Amino acid sequence: MTLQQLHYAIVISETGSMNKAAEVLYISQPSLTGAMQELERELGITIFNRGARGVTLTNDGREFIAYARQVYDQYEQLAEKYGPSGNIKKKFSVTTQHYSFAVKAFVEMVKNMDASQYEFAIKEAKTREVIDDVTNLRSEIGILYLSEFNRKAIMKLLNANEIEFHQLIDCKAYVYLWKGHPLADKKSICMEELGGYPFLSFEQGGNDSFYFLEEIFTMNEYSQTIKANDRATVLNLMVGLNGYTLCSGIICGELNGGDYRAIPLKDDGTESMTMKIGYIIKKNHILSSLAELYIEKIREYLQGSDPQSITETGGLK
Repeated sequence: MTLQQLHYAIVISETGSMNKAAEVLYISQPSLTGAMQELERELGITIFNRGARGVTLTNDGREFIAYARQVYDQYEQLAEKYGPSGNIKKKFSVTTQHYSFAVKAFVEMVKNMDASQYEFAIKEAKTREVIDDVTNLRSEIGILYLSEFNRKAIMKLLNANEIEFHQLIDCKAYVYLWKGHPLADKKSICMEELGGYPFLSFEQGGNDSFYFLEEIFTMNEYSQTIKANDRATVLNLMVGLNGYTLCSGIICGELNGGDYRAIPLKDDGTESMTMKIGYIIKKNHILSSLAELYIEKIREYLQGSDPQSITETGGLK
């Protein structure tokens, strides 16, 4: 097993095609296929399912690629520090639920660095994708929340994938809506008052998506629910349909504008209305300097945010 074979396997897994991977790697498709067949024989496992529409990872393959990424990332770091060219860019990636504060912290981190020396990436994604990206080391850090409702299911999945949750802050639930909404001027809102308006939720997909919902208080029955995939669409639906969502109240008006309101949801006295927002990493993972700086910027932003005083600013979660 060679580093070259590991690199080949990683590129194939990312492109989903032998032909596309061969183009990226600048080798012939038969040579690439032969290298993978030799690797599979040596390991005694099948890494890829091959079909007319491309290749997919087997169960053994997913586990192998996760380890291969760790090994190859370490190799790239060594090559960057000790190699003759020294031109390999350091990489840092974050996958997060739809939190504008996570994007804001990312912006502040990048401002502190020479972007020409680094390869940065941030992705807002479904809850399962946040966990999968950290599991497979596509991202060093993931950002998500736990509550009384989802904790057991999420922690079971994190533990199965050897992932740790590190809490950043506790938040109560807020109603997030457009400034022109009939309830926008209220000091607080109860669930009964929201009954005539559509509840906006981020699409999660999958049979077990019930526990992956990003909106707190999910045991509640909503008379109308509309799902969307991104924050921009959710904001448009707030304006067009007087929709609302439930969030942490930690919002970033600089990124999303000032046309929205975060209003406290009347507390029913249960833990179900508390969000424990944190970051996830692989167990025993030593954070890179970029990851440490990113977490520092998140903490700075959270410490400077007072959800009780942001009803006149904008941003989603």
